[in-house]
Amino acid sequence: MATDNANTSGFGEVSRVRGIAFEYLSLGASVIGLVALGVLLVYVTIDAFDLANASPEWLLTYFLALVVPFLAFCLYSVNDPAVTRRSVGALGGGLVGVAAIFTAIEAFVVAIPRLSWQLAYLFVVAMPVTAYLAYVGSRGQVGAVGFGLVGRLVGGVAIGLALGTLFLVLDPLVWFLAYTLGVVPAAALYAYGSWRSVPRATTAAIPVGLVGVVAAVFLRGVIATYPSNLIIYIWTLAVPIAVAGGRIVADRGSQVAAIATGGVPLAIAIAGGFLAGGLGVPGPTVLLVLITVGVPTAVYVHRVIDVGDGLVGLALPALLVGGALVGALVVEAWGVPAPDPWLDAGYVTEAPSSTAIEAGLYPAIVGSVIIIALVAVLSFVLGVGTSVFLEEYMPGSGILGSLTRLLQVNIANLAAIPSVVYGLLGLGLFANLLGFGLGTAVTASLTLSLLILPITIISAQEAIRSVPDDLRRGSDAMGATRWQTTKNVVLPEAFPGILTGTILALGRAIGETAPLIMIGAATTVFSAPDSLFSRFSAMPMQIYAWANFPQAEFRYGVVAAGVITLLIILVGMNGTAILLRNRAERGN
Repeated sequence: MATDNANTSGFGEVSRVRGIAFEYLSLGASVIGLVALGVLLVYVTIDAFDLANASPEWLLTYFLALVVPFLAFCLYSVNDPAVTRRSVGALGGGLVGVAAIFTAIEAFVVAIPRLSWQLAYLFVVAMPVTAYLAYVGSRGQVGAVGFGLVGRLVGGVAIGLALGTLFLVLDPLVWFLAYTLGVVPAAALYAYGSWRSVPRATTAAIPVGLVGVVAAVFLRGVIATYPSNLIIYIWTLAVPIAVAGGRIVADRGSQVAAIATGGVPLAIAIAGGFLAGGLGVPGPTVLLVLITVGVPTAVYVHRVIDVGDGLVGLALPALLVGGALVGALVVEAWGVPAPDPWLDAGYVTEAPSSTAIEAGLYPAIVGSVIIIALVAVLSFVLGVGTSVFLEEYMPGSGILGSLTRLLQVNIANLAAIPSVVYGLLGLGLFANLLGFGLGTAVTASLTLSLLILPITIISAQEAIRSVPDDLRRGSDAMGATRWQTTKNVVLPEAFPGILTGTILALGRAIGETAPLIMIGAATTVFSAPDSLFSRFSAMPMQIYAWANFPQAEFRYGVVAAGVITLLIILVGMNGTAILLRNRAERGN
């Protein structure tokens, strides 16, 4: 750290110079790293969405129809003339500056491949300004309402699809038992807590639901009869019925708003039941998506209407959808050449193919979601349990204290072991010795759980150590047992830090390829796994296989679409964990 107190030997002056030099060197290294990463992501995005072939008219149309209304919404939420002037100045000045600099580089230095000045303006100016306005706009009441609604819609779809993907490996009876033992009791507890204003009942809804789902999986082996799909639909509809009924009864003072918003999940679930049963759409997945979208959206809309502040923000989803539709209609009417993106609906719903235009990532997506879900559960439970035991229950002195220090050293060493070694361990232990099979989801999940377990333990230990001892002593003085202190004082305070470490660990696990290669995971499969012991592929494996294809379409377009898909899933997973962490921090 630099100091301003110079002494007779000149130490202060030398220290200040070195501090300034170190500061600017660190800044330069950060800028170079961020620029290199940004350039890589820009080119991957261009290849995945075929933006190199997008005409300027197509970009201008969607910019005016979609981006400009969104920016206007954010500026309306901010309601600050200074922010408006800065944003308009950045967009206008950036347009002139990027066009001039880009033209000069191509004229006097070198031609930039697959990048026009319009695309450069989009990535260098328009996207940062949009991100900035989205951030400041979300802090206003109107923006908070709009972004909250969009987040629940997008998050509900993602959670529903993820749960539906997980249940692909389970049969209908498990669905029936899961809803009977887990989801319905959880919804009933939530409704009762809302009705009677009992926070404990509302908080207990999620743990009860998880325990019920786990119990359903284990009870599947002792029940031999299968229920009909009608019974599954009935029990599925019971979830929004319970939640909607609880909201309506709980808000007697606002019956109109309660009925209007509380009935949304019921109507959505009934429509989903008819769609799933009558049109042949996979019922459980469709119903899960509709429920995970309808219930949170209805509760949120009801709360906003009840408060009566920022109601204009509820129009944000309509603004975004309307802008996209208007842009599509204008492009279609004028005959503007549009790009042909590799990342489209067919890419994420179809199986791999030897033809680039027909290649899909669906089986690998299912495999990755199943694996990362199992890894998250295993690593979180084992990692947090181990860290709590080491920090709260193991003594710091004596023979047991020496054993604790030995364990700490070994855990730290395990975190530095190359991932390929864990692959060999998984091959020998889980695949061969325990007989879980080569390349199965169980083998991969256990192997990757071991890989990130040291990271999870170390991060959880640091979070637990950061809890002040005064809180523990205060709890002890109140007569609490060690378990009560750990459960009610230590873990709630350490939970945000624990989630941060888990996020980093899962981010490493989802992109690992070497352990999957060692345990015999297939590079390409043409159907999604139907059980935990089926052969599977994961997104990193499939992308690795496509990268070795000689065709340029595979090595650029198809691989780039796979990278963007992997990043979207990773960002969504991390975003969910970050939201949970932030909510836990606010709760403290």
